Amino acid sequence: MSAPLTFDIEATSGNARVGRVHTLHGSFATPAFMPVGTRATVKGILPHQVRQGGAEILLNNTYHLMLRPGSELIRDMGGVHKFMNWDGPILTDSGGYQAYSMADINAIDEDGVSFKSILDGSMVRLNPEIAMRVQNELGPDIMMAFDDCPPSVDPNTGDVNQPRLNKATERDTKKKTKYDHAARLTIANERTVRWLDRCKKAHTRPSEQSLFGIIQGGANLEMRDWSIEHICNIDLPGYAIGGVAVGESTEDIANIVRYTAPKMPADKPRYLMGVGYEHDITMAVLAGVDMFDCVLPTRNGRNANAFTSEPGRNGQIRLRNAQFAQSDLPIEPGCDCQACNPALHGWSTPDGRPFSRGYLRHLFQAGEMIGPMLVTLHNLRFFQRLTSDLREAIRTDDWDAFVSKRPHLATIVANRA
Repeated sequence: MSAPLTFDIEATSGNARVGRVHTLHGSFATPAFMPVGTRATVKGILPHQVRQGGAEILLNNTYHLMLRPGSELIRDMGGVHKFMNWDGPILTDSGGYQAYSMADINAIDEDGVSFKSILDGSMVRLNPEIAMRVQNELGPDIMMAFDDCPPSVDPNTGDVNQPRLNKATERDTKKKTKYDHAARLTIANERTVRWLDRCKKAHTRPSEQSLFGIIQGGANLEMRDWSIEHICNIDLPGYAIGGVAVGESTEDIANIVRYTAPKMPADKPRYLMGVGYEHDITMAVLAGVDMFDCVLPTRNGRNANAFTSEPGRNGQIRLRNAQFAQSDLPIEPGCDCQACNPALHGWSTPDGRPFSRGYLRHLFQAGEMIGPMLVTLHNLRFFQRLTSDLREAIRTDDWDAFVSKRPHLATIVANRA
């Protein structure tokens, strides 16, 4: 392979496309959903179970692995693939998002970000050069540039109830100076370009690892245009849409993605960072996005929230609710996951029964570990089934068949380009 990453587009339907990304640790089909293994593990799930659910690529987090166990240790143990026993592709987030999400314990300047460690309170520094060194040592197939992620919307306008957004704007407000959202977006856009240039220069393993740049600009489409032009003018194997789902409405997310994705290089993978609801993924695939990640399947699974195709509440059912106490139904009838159809996976149960909603509710009420594990397995499979069905719809250009499985997404599909 002449490059550590290649991308083949196999079919299109409007802006949506099916492809395959090839890396030195194997390939993955797109549109792809990447389960989040922040600390080199998908919480509560064995690697082979993640694979059985349909995942072909995972995400790890640079900031957390830098703190513990340390990138040097992982490097010395053969890199993150060997360390976590995952033989497929891995992508690492650079830690730039933590500069937004942990705004209450960090400070940002032109060179980088200083954090208080979540482990012991000591000061930790991240900047483009450090983020590249750490990711080079971790050894993922795809590594993200260190970027400046600003609040997407102005907290001084509208009804904003976003603690992270408010913390970020408090941090970005100088003493005795009112927060200026337009100025903050401009600073973040220009800084992200400068930091990307530093990341590319500091990247020491370009023949083995692929660096993706990140487009910023908040919910301001003119700012997005500026960022697209300047980020995508730096030649890289792929590009991401950042700063989305960090405080803005569902409508704003759709406007940003539908505007930005088609303007990104058509022959490179397009990655929408941190967006994970079913309707948002479907909308973004229709706009031309190829890659996704989100903590929702695992985090919500650990909290008894299961994703289904039932309408309302983003399709989630709350298994702790008393209404499920005597329910014999699986989480989702017809699902082929290890919780809903264990017989498909070689599990012997009485009469081939699924794990019922009533049993799962009991497990959560009793604090038993298997409850979060089973619901996480289901949620992960739910998102892999979604991307698989999207790939099939694109290949066949048969969106009616897709909507017949997910009628609650009919409006989104009807608005496709």
